[in-house]
Amino acid sequence: MAIARSEPFAQSVCPLGSCDGSGWILGPEDVARPCECREQRLGRSRVRGIASVIPPRYRGVSFDRPPVSSMARDMSTRHVVNAVQTFVDELDEKLALGEGMWLMGNTGTGKTTLGMLVAREALAAGKTVAIYFTPKLLTRIRQTYQAADSEDAYDAFFKRLTSVDLLYIDDLGAERHTDWVIEQLYALVNERYEAKRSMLVTSNADSDEDKGKEPLVDKGLQQLKEQIGARTVSRLIEICGDPLPLFGPDRRVEPHVAS
Repeated sequence: MAIARSEPFAQSVCPLGSCDGSGWILGPEDVARPCECREQRLGRSRVRGIASVIPPRYRGVSFDRPPVSSMARDMSTRHVVNAVQTFVDELDEKLALGEGMWLMGNTGTGKTTLGMLVAREALAAGKTVAIYFTPKLLTRIRQTYQAADSEDAYDAFFKRLTSVDLLYIDDLGAERHTDWVIEQLYALVNERYEAKRSMLVTSNADSDEDKGKEPLVDKGLQQLKEQIGARTVSRLIEICGDPLPLFGPDRRVEPHVAS
């Protein structure tokens, strides 16, 4: 029985070692059944054009190496590292339920590092992941308006963004505030919310708090509601739960902190 090879199965080796690379396993009387690698490869094919590569700076990030190992020893950040570790340990269940994670804090406290660690672990587990710094994501969406190729057009790109197992949006709130931005972020978050698709989010919040003011996370949420809209923030909380706080000194400026 001849099995035609589509583009995702052009390679000759099955990543699981189960089939001949075609994505099918021949059984008795030449009856073919799909190999377990088929869904993995089709999933990767469906998200072509999505940014899913860990930036070079974060490719070696690990729970066993600084700065994450240092954060795990710091009493002020240990609970967040533990929450990230739990999320990674329960990754399959979390993604199946459409549950995500939100890290909020001031600049240089390790939010992006922990986010990239989760994304790295998800990619290593064979999950489809999209990774975007918020302004770059919005620039990419704008570019789809001029795309003649249907693969790069808005509808196709939006579908890929909403179909990946995990969407990681870094530095939410860093974008310029416009009605168009609010509309695009709401459409994306709402689609993943309705489809029960997991999201990973980081956002900045001002750490300058005078005595008697509202807690920093509440203050950060209010700032973000003004920036991207209350509807979007509400859905993000439904997906990710309450933001995990990471406030303190800028570790890029003071790398000795918590070491």
